[in-house]
Amino acid sequence: MSQLIIHAGDFTFPARFEEQLAPKTCAAFRKVMPFESQAIHVRWSGEGVWMPLGDLDFGVSYENHTSYPAPGQIILYPGGISETEILLAYGGVHFASKMGQLAGNHFITLTSGLENLPELGKTVLWKGAQRVRFEAA
Repeated sequence: MSQLIIHAGDFTFPARFEEQLAPKTCAAFRKVMPFESQAIHVRWSGEGVWMPLGDLDFGVSYENHTSYPAPGQIILYPGGISETEILLAYGGVHFASKMGQLAGNHFITLTSGLENLPELGKTVLWKGAQRVRFEAA
């Protein structure tokens, strides 16, 4: 069963928190839900959309971190050499910034609707920023 629902543009994705792998990140994110932002297309990372969050501090460090999230995986970069951000991979991603390779905490995984991810990515790329909302299921 889904633990949360993610609305991104015209799409809705059931998802689960990766509680066992990233418990601190999941707990910190739950505290700010429902969470709303805008997704824009990544610049250096490949096929992904990201939510730039500036200096927002979730109070977490690295756990279950990766530079290569798979399609449908959501990572939180807690800040450091680049700004805090959330990234959703819709295809091949090598997570990076103008400062170089980064790693983010994989803390949410979409549980269905993956077939809609390429369309979401194309929409963000060609039509611009899309509203994103994370809410409890």
